[in-house]
Amino acid sequence: MKENVLDVLMYLFETYVDTDEDPEPDQNELRDELASAGFGDSEIDRALDWLDGLADHQEDLTYNAETAHGTRVYNEIEQERLDTECRGYIAYLEQIGILSPPQREILVDRLLALEAPDIDVEQIKWVVLMVLFSQPGQELAYARMEDLVFEENPGVLH
Repeated sequence: MKENVLDVLMYLFETYVDTDEDPEPDQNELRDELASAGFGDSEIDRALDWLDGLADHQEDLTYNAETAHGTRVYNEIEQERLDTECRGYIAYLEQIGILSPPQREILVDRLLALEAPDIDVEQIKWVVLMVLFSQPGQELAYARMEDLVFEENPGVLH
């Protein structure tokens, strides 16, 4: 089975996001569950590392108020991995108040950490959900993003 890191992360997210189980499972339990679900050791390791990276960025949520309304300039590597549509979607999420500038930076970091050859808007939506879910006090932004992820094609007339 050829799975990527995002597939593993989405499986974990969908499995644990709506559960009331406490405490959270430890990494050994997660490894066993993911292996039972058919994911390979390499993808499991990379997904757990990705989650550790997300947790490591939680203290990075402070920013200078002067830069809150600045324009994000993407470097060459970011531009190669995040095409114009992706960068535009990230800017849109900021403009409508779902992402703050520090959350955008965490998002960009976590997207690049996926090591996926191509990143699309659908992947961005799921990673935004994971970023928002990992942060306390983001219930409204999370709910708004969840609506964007699960909405039907709004441009299609019935």
